[in-house]
Amino acid sequence: MGGHSHWAGIKHKKAITDGKKSKVWTKIIKEITIAAKAGGGKPEENPRLRTVIEDAKACNMPLENVKRAIRRGTGQEPGVVYEEITYEAYGPCGIAIIINATTDNKNRAASEIRKILDVRGGNMGSTGAVGWMFEQKGYIAVKKADVKEDELMSLALEIGADDFRSPADSEDFEIITSPQEFESVKTKLEEKKVPLASAEVTMLPKNVVNVGEDKAEQVLKLMDELEDHDDVQKVYSNFNIPDTVMAKLDAAG
Repeated sequence: MGGHSHWAGIKHKKAITDGKKSKVWTKIIKEITIAAKAGGGKPEENPRLRTVIEDAKACNMPLENVKRAIRRGTGQEPGVVYEEITYEAYGPCGIAIIINATTDNKNRAASEIRKILDVRGGNMGSTGAVGWMFEQKGYIAVKKADVKEDELMSLALEIGADDFRSPADSEDFEIITSPQEFESVKTKLEEKKVPLASAEVTMLPKNVVNVGEDKAEQVLKLMDELEDHDDVQKVYSNFNIPDTVMAKLDAAG
């Protein structure tokens, strides 16, 4: 996946088939509430809120659900109070994991996430244990089949991207931005009618850990279970599973 987390690429493919709508909606509602609490209830003045509202639309969430979550975040309507917390952990093969959670009970969340890690061959780390292995960046993927490489590279760098990548093992071009420039670059690409495969502010690993066939399934099950937890919003990791191994896993099941 070039510099991007291999897990992010796998998730984009899985999302089409897994589609657990009610769980996805619950997580989006939490994120809307937190975003509105942190930056106000006006999407035009709050990039984080604007982004998650786009996610809500993509998941066909009713507008009233969105409005209610915003009102809860701004204190206009009573509701559960959520807190954001980040856990740092290790998985099989020493892979680094960052887990972003939004919860109304920190003790319960920590206990349950620790249990998932323990069962799947990982362990909780202390604050700062793995965070230094990642950088917060804007990440935009564009299908190689949809655009010409030289034209997209010239455009991306012209409008403020930090980097442009064409990984040999990926079907996507990758455009990397600073978190601050992400919205501007994304908007300008959309204005130029560039079809975006994905776009998000994420945590990119500085280096990747290659995972062999013997541990690949264990790593994927760990990531799946973490992401499936109701309080977990995002999971980032620095593992890479070779395409040949992924193909064998897909064929097996």
